[in-house]
Amino acid sequence: MRTLLAAFAATTILAGAAQATTVYPLDHATILAGSPFDFKVELNKQVKPADVKITVNGQDYKTVLGGEAQFIELEKGKDDKALGSALLLRGLKIAAPGDYKIEVAAGDETKSVTWNVYETAAQPKAKNIIFLLGDGLSVAHRTAARIMSKGMTEGKANGRLNMDDLDRMAFIGTSATNAVATDSANTMSAYMTGHKTAVNAIGVYADRTPASLDDPRVETFAEAVRRTTKKSIGIVVTAEVEDATPAAVVAHTRNRGDKAEVVGMLLDVKPEVLLGGGSAYFLGKEVAGSKRKDNQDYIKMFQDAGYKLATDKNELAANASAEGNLLGLFHTGNMDVTLDREFLKKGTVDKFPNQPGLVDMTKIALDRLSKNPDGFFLMVEGSSIDKMSHPLDWDRAVVETIEFDQAIGVAREFQKTHPDTLIVVTGDHTHGVSIIGTVDDEKPGTEMREKVGTYAEAGFPNYKDENGDGYPDKIDVSRRLFLSANNGPDHYETFRPKLDGPFVPAVQNEKKEYVANEQYKDVPGAVFVQGNLPKSSESGVHAVDDVVLQSAGPGSEEFHGYMEQSDVYRVLADTFALGAKQTN
Repeated sequence: MRTLLAAFAATTILAGAAQATTVYPLDHATILAGSPFDFKVELNKQVKPADVKITVNGQDYKTVLGGEAQFIELEKGKDDKALGSALLLRGLKIAAPGDYKIEVAAGDETKSVTWNVYETAAQPKAKNIIFLLGDGLSVAHRTAARIMSKGMTEGKANGRLNMDDLDRMAFIGTSATNAVATDSANTMSAYMTGHKTAVNAIGVYADRTPASLDDPRVETFAEAVRRTTKKSIGIVVTAEVEDATPAAVVAHTRNRGDKAEVVGMLLDVKPEVLLGGGSAYFLGKEVAGSKRKDNQDYIKMFQDAGYKLATDKNELAANASAEGNLLGLFHTGNMDVTLDREFLKKGTVDKFPNQPGLVDMTKIALDRLSKNPDGFFLMVEGSSIDKMSHPLDWDRAVVETIEFDQAIGVAREFQKTHPDTLIVVTGDHTHGVSIIGTVDDEKPGTEMREKVGTYAEAGFPNYKDENGDGYPDKIDVSRRLFLSANNGPDHYETFRPKLDGPFVPAVQNEKKEYVANEQYKDVPGAVFVQGNLPKSSESGVHAVDDVVLQSAGPGSEEFHGYMEQSDVYRVLADTFALGAKQTN
């Protein structure tokens, strides 16, 4: 028996060693025909070039892939650790659709992966695509936005959100290549490249070397649109324009924090409309507020490239119909959220008092982009649904969802007069949040947790929208929705909206551990909630739940059932016929 177990263990070890090689693109990758990508093989040992054999469908790889890979004798990791040899071939294309089996052998190391190269319809199905992404958009956000915005009577919503009437739907898987959990970088990158990747990575496969800008690249959707069409490109966000979601439309980096470099990548692609925050990464380091480490003046570089600059709502309106491309930078960082920007005048609104909202930016982007007779691709992000969900500030997150839905309404109105437009609405990932019931201040006593109503005791919240703007006239009504997360750090639950500014649930102590923020300890009725995340976590985290995708217009029939985020790219590419069979 011992001999049998020893033999089994030895076989297992050898099998593990035999699978140490890594090939990029990864196994089961789907690749758009004619789309450039980088091919890399990482070996677990240092070998000689003559020891390596690579075939594609049984032929020498050079014959099929059209080039010879650079041999890297030894790659090194952190602290100069030897990692093994590698081969790298950049910018190759495969024009012929079909399955491709790549087999690698180097001594006792072997690896086999299969890629599927696909073409698209010969003719585009739509002239325009509007891709609207609610960052962190979860089902609870949608439900709360509907109730808070429209109200509810005897169990039926008094109105519908714009997203409610998008008729084609799918559930979308969000996991990364290196973890079941996910972030905004790898999720949006999968949407925008058709390739799943690792947490924090954008437009690349995350390789083993420490450098963040040399990883194997895959083409982004904006690059594919530039390569194959004359369509315009627009990016509209309320975050920094270098943040993960907008960056994934154009960029290539292992580290989503490479924001200064992302600005250069935005300039390389030159979207006709670029609106959001993040001017700190456009300014040379000598300028107050800059976050660059060099003196590159990217605002001037964009202007030299023909862009009109807008820095507030008035300048945006003044430049709405101007010739040339449009760059709008309305904050040095992320723009203030709707509740603070439009209603409470909190946050940094006094410093940036005239920021436009997502609705105005979307209207102007559509007006400008629609002037191109060849059509356009526009990405609109409701960025701060996520940014307010992390600190468990559910009221601000829900108001952000309402604003995002109003931007969807702008897109739907545009579609009425431009029926050759595909609209896609989705999230990149979810948060672990649910609506539990209500909090009713009229219930007797001082303990706020006793004012939480569940089941029949919940009743209905009493938000009102008397001015008809789609937002509740106030969020601190006497009976309000109670949302709660299934994860978070130690914090104090106050059961009330945070009217003085966004919630800061936890702060660091002298041990660099995140502990409950005692700023909220003495709020009447506040309850200490013990966290269930490591003490290195300052806020709640994303959930692994599927996101809901909704769509309408030509091409939307391809969204159905369960899909991976990388499958969504294939629908977008098919809608624009980006992989039509090459004829030249």
